[in-house]
Amino acid sequence: MAVQSFQEVVSIRGSKIVLDVLGSDDIDVIFGIPGAATLPLYDEIFHSDMRHILARHEQGASHMADGYARMKGTPGVCLSTSGAGATNLVTGITTAYLDSSPVIALTGQVPTHVLGSDGFQEADIFSLMMPITKHNFRVTDVKNLESDLRSALRISMEGRPGPVHLDIPRDVFETEAPFLGLKSDPVSPQPPDPRRLPEAVKMLMNAERPLILLGGGARISRAGAAAIRMAEALSIPIATTLMGKGSVPEDHALVLGMAGMHGKMSANIALDECDVLLAVGARFSDRTVGDPRSCAMKVIHIDVDQGELGKNLPADIAINGDCRLALEAMIELLTIKVCSSTWSDRNGRIVSRCSCDIDVQENPISVRKVIKELDGFLPDDGVVCTEVGQCQMFAAHHLTIRDDRRFITSGGLGTMGFGLPAAMGAKVADPDRMVIDIAGDGSFTMVCQELATAVAEDIPITVVLLNNGHLGMIRQHQKLFYGSRFNAENLGNTDMVGLAKAFGAGAARVDDYRDIRSALEEATSSGRPYLLDIQINREEDVFPLTLRTANGVKIHKGSCPFNGGC
Repeated sequence: MAVQSFQEVVSIRGSKIVLDVLGSDDIDVIFGIPGAATLPLYDEIFHSDMRHILARHEQGASHMADGYARMKGTPGVCLSTSGAGATNLVTGITTAYLDSSPVIALTGQVPTHVLGSDGFQEADIFSLMMPITKHNFRVTDVKNLESDLRSALRISMEGRPGPVHLDIPRDVFETEAPFLGLKSDPVSPQPPDPRRLPEAVKMLMNAERPLILLGGGARISRAGAAAIRMAEALSIPIATTLMGKGSVPEDHALVLGMAGMHGKMSANIALDECDVLLAVGARFSDRTVGDPRSCAMKVIHIDVDQGELGKNLPADIAINGDCRLALEAMIELLTIKVCSSTWSDRNGRIVSRCSCDIDVQENPISVRKVIKELDGFLPDDGVVCTEVGQCQMFAAHHLTIRDDRRFITSGGLGTMGFGLPAAMGAKVADPDRMVIDIAGDGSFTMVCQELATAVAEDIPITVVLLNNGHLGMIRQHQKLFYGSRFNAENLGNTDMVGLAKAFGAGAARVDDYRDIRSALEEATSSGRPYLLDIQINREEDVFPLTLRTANGVKIHKGSCPFNGGC
């Protein structure tokens, strides 16, 4: 670190140090809820230009910071008091950790002289956060606050992004220390290890049935353009994971779509039959490859996180480094070669066979019809966030992400309640974009109180609520695997329109598929938070469901109601 030149070093309170460091890193918003341990910082916020968004629950604040970070590509900051306020952040921070989102979690703590005495609202949040963050600081000396916060911002962004936590006792906020104006160097992408690049290119070019699989790391590193160039050069098809959705335009001829448990049949067949798999920023979760011991293809694995290489699936060639830089380096080593025409033609036929018409014009409303209308309505730079459950899988399966569209969802943790606050954070990060949360009634009601935040803070997002009155994915699994013995999945008939209006948001109920487009127009043009309560077919499930064998994938045929595959 280099120290800025000052005529004199000034001493300021810890609370001002926090805001000055964040401000110098171009962070201008904090999502949080105050408490006794953080009131000194809130008093400083009162005298500053920092925007504070008052969440209605700390989990909501953490998801807002997460959505902000994913949208902007820079750290999002959430703030809570000690004790229960801090523990309420845990779900959101775990979500950010598993999805590699650079969230800075600031928690107040009891004064240093009270630590360890089980004081009022004391919890060992330092230990609780340790396994779910990239790094963890307990700042017990105000002299370390500036450097620790600077380190936290850097750590959250370098290599594989992720959350960092700082636990700050109240007296550290109140105590003065010299402010040095420390500046850290910008974080640069990690160059790939060059030693195995030529071998990887040779393996890829000698393959008869190669496939590129793009995960969340490819999206974070913006490796999509390089992946398309490589795919076009060698006529290699591309599949994505859930977290990789949106890394490449899904209307490209070589893009097969999402693979995995609820993925497209075309992508799963290619994953099952490929002989060489180039995995870019993918961690081979159980929802993508199933039992890795059954995978027979050769694997080239690129990841910035050394710990992911070979962790879930053995890699024949492992390349540690930034995904985009690695692909660009591999492209430089390519010679002209066209992939087997038999393989290319086969994938083309599979895509054609597995394409289906989702324009279902009937009532009760089909979820596929909702996604169809939304796909045609959403602008080229629109942003879609999702809750978790059937709504998430319908969106991931059928929504086309192309141009500058963004898709933000909870992958690793599958956090119900993520979508609404994440959409709010994304809207704060980029107010000029249309932001829509595709929600299920079960997930939405876990965080519905954040509509009050959206109204109070003038965050005009639209919630497209797919309302079937059930925990849809639970009901689907009970139908498939438990003899339709339905239990603990019926949510009843909450008046969602009345609920949204009670929070001050706009709301409308949609019972007819012919009204979907006009309802979307009304909601998104209203200039305020708006909920569309769309009454969907309660028996419609997410298909096809796939099980893994052979290369990791076995297609569960006959389960798709649309001519055998989607």
